[in-house]
Amino acid sequence: MLVCHCNIITQKEIEDTIIGLLDEDCWQLIVPAKVYHALQKRGRCCGCFPNVVETIIKVTEEYHLRHDPNDSDVISFMDRVRSLRQQYGSIQHERRNKGHRAA
Repeated sequence: MLVCHCNIITQKEIEDTIIGLLDEDCWQLIVPAKVYHALQKRGRCCGCFPNVVETIIKVTEEYHLRHDPNDSDVISFMDRVRSLRQQYGSIQHERRNKGHRAA
């Protein structure tokens, strides 16, 4: 699935990059800019960043569960990240008004 239309980046490329970053240091903070830098791309319109954040959360959780399935701290931490994302991330989705139209 195509995630970034500006740079033609697929979901698989983003997931592979996140896993590569986690292999380097499994507790580093991964943000969309770091993923794009690793892909040697840059955000243009940045409309895909909310989806990239969701992918980062999902892949990081799966990565840690694969490597230590008994670690309940990872689950509670990822749940807190999700709740903050829902609390603050949905106020202004992509910084666009609901009535925003391209044409």
